Amino acid sequence: MHLGYNALSATSKDDLGQLIADMRPEEIREPLVRIGGPGDGGYLVPDLLHGISACFSPGVDVTAGFEADLLSRGIPCYLADGSVSAAPFDHPDMHFTRKHLGPRGDAKTMRLEDWISAHPVSGDLILQMDIEGAEYSVLLDTPQTTLQRFRIIVIELHSLDLLCARAAFPLLNAALQKILADCPVVHLHPNNIRPPLRCSGFEVSPIMEATLLRRDVVNSSSKTLNFPHPLDHPNVPSMTSTVLHDCWWK
Repeated sequence: MHLGYNALSATSKDDLGQLIADMRPEEIREPLVRIGGPGDGGYLVPDLLHGISACFSPGVDVTAGFEADLLSRGIPCYLADGSVSAAPFDHPDMHFTRKHLGPRGDAKTMRLEDWISAHPVSGDLILQMDIEGAEYSVLLDTPQTTLQRFRIIVIELHSLDLLCARAAFPLLNAALQKILADCPVVHLHPNNIRPPLRCSGFEVSPIMEATLLRRDVVNSSSKTLNFPHPLDHPNVPSMTSTVLHDCWWK
C-alpha cells in the first residue's frame, strides 16, 4: 500500500532512513522472554528483570497479563488510565490511578514524571506504555533523568505512518530520539491490526511494539538477528501476520 504524499509533502528518504537505522534492534547476550499472554498485551523483554523495583504501566486493558506476570516475579505494578474505573484485578501490589498520561497535570491528566515522583520507589524501573498515540507528547515532556530510571521500556508506537509526512516527522522523530539516546531498541514487533505502508522506499507498519534496554546494562552480542522471533505472536490471531520488513533489522 502506498501513501498519497507527493514529493513535496513526503519525508525525505534520508531522514526516514536514518531514523529506521537508529531503531534497528541490537542483539544482546540475554535471551528475550515473553511477559503476558500470546496475543495483544504480551511483550518480549530481555531476561534482565531481577532487581527491578516496580513497573509503571499507563494504558489499561480488560486483561493485565503483562502485569500479572511481573507481580508473580515480585515486581509491584502501578497502572493508570482515565477511561476505566479500576484495574482488571485486585492484588496487594497493584496500584491504580484513574488518570490519563499527558504533558500537563490537571483533574484528569498527569505527567509521567509527577506520577513516578508520587510513589516512593527507588532503583531501576520498567515502563510498559500503550496510550494510543499520546506517547509522543508524554516522552517529549518527560525529563531525560526520569526516562533514565527505566532499565527496560516497552512501548506500543502508534501512528507511525505519520513518519512518512514531512510535516509530522520532526515531532515523532524528536520523541523517538529522546528515548533512543539512552536506550537502544532490542526488539520490534509490528502490530498486524493494520497493514504496512510503502513510503520513501521503506515499509512502515502503522503500529509497532518496541522494547528498549538502557545502554548501561546492554551486553552486546555478535549473534545474527532474525525476525520474527520464535516468541512473537500476532496481536490479532484472526488476521494475517505482519513480518517485520528487513529494512528495520538488516
